[in-house]
Amino acid sequence: MEVKRIVANIKTPDPAAADAFYGDVLGLELAMDHGWLRTYVSGQPMTTQVSFASQGGSDTPVPDLSIEVDDLEEAQRRIEAAGIAFEYGPTTEPWGVRRFHVRDPLGRLVNILQHEA
Repeated sequence: MEVKRIVANIKTPDPAAADAFYGDVLGLELAMDHGWLRTYVSGQPMTTQVSFASQGGSDTPVPDLSIEVDDLEEAQRRIEAAGIAFEYGPTTEPWGVRRFHVRDPLGRLVNILQHEA
């Protein structure tokens, strides 16, 4: 058996509330809309990954989601333009990533990161 995909399912009373953050700010495409479930995709090939953590690194809370981007400065600009407050960072971590934490409209802590070259 081979795992083909892992999907993060986030409970919310209003799935459309995710549009502004995941669609407009992060640029994900709405791939499926059943009303009660909305799925966003990036169109990029991704590897399957599941992380388990006792803390979020640098003694931060464990984020609900980690989203790797190719241009953290652009992500930061979009977050600021949307009026979303940073909960942590932006900062460069000793393990080679630059990142920040924000809360999405559903209250989930999101770690947005870029690996340093």
